[in-house]
Amino acid sequence: MPRNTLKLAIAVCLVATPLLSACGGSSSASDEKVVTVYSADGLKGENGDGWYDKVFADFTKQTGIKVKYVEGGSGEMVQRAVREKNNPQADVLVTLPPFIQQADGKGLLEKYEPKGSVQVSGADKAPDGTWTAVVNNYFGFIYNKKELKQAPTTWEQLLDGSFKNKLQYSTPGVAGDGTAVLIKAMHDFGGKEPALAYLKKLQANNVGPSASTGKLAPKVDKGELLVANGDVQMNYAQSKDMPNLGIWFPAAKGGKPTTFALPYAAGLVTKAPHSENGKKLLDFMLDQKQQQEVSEIGGGFSARQDVKATDANAIALTKVMDGVDIFNPDWTDISDNLATYVEDWKSATGS
Repeated sequence: MPRNTLKLAIAVCLVATPLLSACGGSSSASDEKVVTVYSADGLKGENGDGWYDKVFADFTKQTGIKVKYVEGGSGEMVQRAVREKNNPQADVLVTLPPFIQQADGKGLLEKYEPKGSVQVSGADKAPDGTWTAVVNNYFGFIYNKKELKQAPTTWEQLLDGSFKNKLQYSTPGVAGDGTAVLIKAMHDFGGKEPALAYLKKLQANNVGPSASTGKLAPKVDKGELLVANGDVQMNYAQSKDMPNLGIWFPAAKGGKPTTFALPYAAGLVTKAPHSENGKKLLDFMLDQKQQQEVSEIGGGFSARQDVKATDANAIALTKVMDGVDIFNPDWTDISDNLATYVEDWKSATGS
């Protein structure tokens, strides 16, 4: 599913009717056997075979609590929660950084440390306990393996005329992975100004803005695009049905390929209508069994340090990451200054 196209995977109670009045957070709502999740996409399978599909089905079977799922871009989900702040509809919010930090800063998340979160690295959870990673992931790019004999290696190669109208990346500030393009460029080029100067040049080859990262993979697989941005978990999962997808990581000229962690981070929504059910789902997602299935079913990386996956997907993912330097972005700075960075990107690229 596209990371930035709002979808209702299951009907949610968003229309005010007498039958659904409990959705607004009345006392009867807390007794409902339901939990509503607002999430960035990537964890729900195109064919109902993703990690979310398995986890939600198992959770309902074990608890009797039905999961109502709403999907969109990370920024889109946060904005929706902001609009509903006085009458929350979601119980659990799942987004990529820096949007989870933004949600926290806007008071959208309530402190709750799920069972098992002690096994999550300190870098992958909020110091105050308002959110924690449930699936680890890394930013990356994809290319068409059929059309290109080998993956590009540097940012500079993408400026070549052969990529004109054959390259696209999702929109910073809207898509989590699109924002990641800007973050990685700032790191690799040594600052905002040289990164923007490069992205201004790249615009000559760029097809144009895309609100959806997930929609780019099918275009790359078909050869409509040669290169696009994405993330390891989503693209690895998509490659099962899109055999021409290859994952790669741009390097600065003369440097090593780099990436950074881009986890799916989850938090309990402040004044959630079904808060206790939200807590149960967060506990369930971080349970060892579900975390063991992250790579096997979802093509991602477990958020728990004590889970050592050895399935075929885990082995393949380790190979994908081999030789790639991982850096740690300053998420506080990025969260605080994201609006400025995005506006500067728009000015530089004419977007």
